[in-house]
Amino acid sequence: MLNPYFLMSLLYLAVAVLAALDASLTGFGLLPWMNGLRWLRVHFITLGLLTEAVFGIAPILVAARLGLPRPRTRWDIWMLLNAGIAVLLVGIPLVNQPLIFTGGALIFLAAALLTVHLWQLKASSSQAERSASLSRKFYVTGLLYLLVGIIVGTGLWLGWSGPLRIKVPLEVHIHANNWGFMSLVFAGLLVDLMPKLGGGSLASARSVNLIFWMTSLGALGLVAGPWMGGVLAILVPGLVLHLAATLWLVVLMVKGLWRSEHAGTPGAWHMVTAYAWILAPVLMAPLVILKVPGIPGGRIEGTAPQALIYGWVLQFGLALVPYLALRLFQPEQRPRLGGSWLSLAAANLGSLLIWASIFIEPLQGTLQGLAYGLYGLAILLVLHQLGQIVRGGWSRVEASVPEPAL
Repeated sequence: MLNPYFLMSLLYLAVAVLAALDASLTGFGLLPWMNGLRWLRVHFITLGLLTEAVFGIAPILVAARLGLPRPRTRWDIWMLLNAGIAVLLVGIPLVNQPLIFTGGALIFLAAALLTVHLWQLKASSSQAERSASLSRKFYVTGLLYLLVGIIVGTGLWLGWSGPLRIKVPLEVHIHANNWGFMSLVFAGLLVDLMPKLGGGSLASARSVNLIFWMTSLGALGLVAGPWMGGVLAILVPGLVLHLAATLWLVVLMVKGLWRSEHAGTPGAWHMVTAYAWILAPVLMAPLVILKVPGIPGGRIEGTAPQALIYGWVLQFGLALVPYLALRLFQPEQRPRLGGSWLSLAAANLGSLLIWASIFIEPLQGTLQGLAYGLYGLAILLVLHQLGQIVRGGWSRVEASVPEPAL
C-alpha cells in the first residue's frame, strides 16, 4: 500500500536539495541572503522530511505491536499537516504573521490528532499492550514536546513570548523540537525497528523505560531552563540526564547494528555518526554558559542549530527513511538502510565545515558554501535511492490495476 506521507517526504527531500544549493550559493556570495530562508531550510528537513515520515510510520508501528491490522490513513491528519507546512513555506520567508499563525495552527491540530490517535489504539491482549507501551510512550511524549515547540515557534513571529514569560524563546523552540520531539521519536523508532533490522531487541524493557524517563525529564529541563532565563539549577540536570540517555541509546544502537546484517554498511554509519552532531552542541554548552574566553557563544548559538539539523536529523533520516519506504512500498524486497559511502562522507564533512566556520570567521561564507554544497550532494544521492523505491512500488500498483474500458 502506498503511503502518502512518504510521497511527501520524497517531495520535501527534493526541495531540500534546492534549499541546500541556495545556501551554498549564498555562502559564496553568488545569491543574496533572503529574510527567513535560513529557518525555512531547516524546516524542509524537520517538518518536511522527518515529520512526514514519523506521521506516516508511527501508527503502523504501534498497531503492529498491539497486534492490530495496519491502520487506514487518517486523511484529516494528512491534510492538516501538509496544508500547515505549505502555508508556512509561504509565510516564513515573507514574515507574514497571519500565514505563520495559520500554518502553525494547522500543524498543531495535526500533531494533536495524531497524539490522540496513537493513544486510542487498543491492544488485542495485555501482552501486546505491554509491548506497545515500550515505544508508544516515546512517540506520544515526543509529539507533546512538538506541540510546545509549535506554540513557542509560532509565538516567535507573533510576540507571544512576553505574555508566556519565555525569556529565551528561540532556545526553547529549538530544545522542544530537537531534545524533546526528535530525540524521543528517534529513540522510539530504534526500539521498534532494531528487531526488524536484524539485531534483536534494542534493550530490556527496564532499560528502555529508564532511557524514556531520562530523555523526557532531560528534555523538560532543557526546555524549562531557557524558558525561565537560563536557570542553571534546571538546565544543567536536564543536560546531564539527556546526555547520559543519549550516550546509552547510542551504545545500544551500535551493539544492535553490529550484530545485524547492516553492520559496516553506509546506512549503519549514517545512523551512528549522526549522533556525533547532537553531542557537539551539548559538549559546547557548558563553555558557552560559562562564557569561556575565545568561545564565540553568539556564533555558536546562531550556527550550531544548522549543523545539528543537517548533521543529526538529516543523517538519521537519510538512513532510515529509505529503509521504511522500502518496507512500505516494496515489502517483497530485502530491506536495507539508505545512504552510500559518498553520502556519508559528504554529510559529515559538511557538518565539520559548519562547525569550522563558527571559529574561522574570515572564511565563514566560503566554509558554509562548501558545507551546504556537500549536504546537497548527500541529499541528492539518497533522493535517487528513495525515488527508485517509490517508483518501483508505484509500478507494482499500476501493474495490478486493470485497464479501464473506454
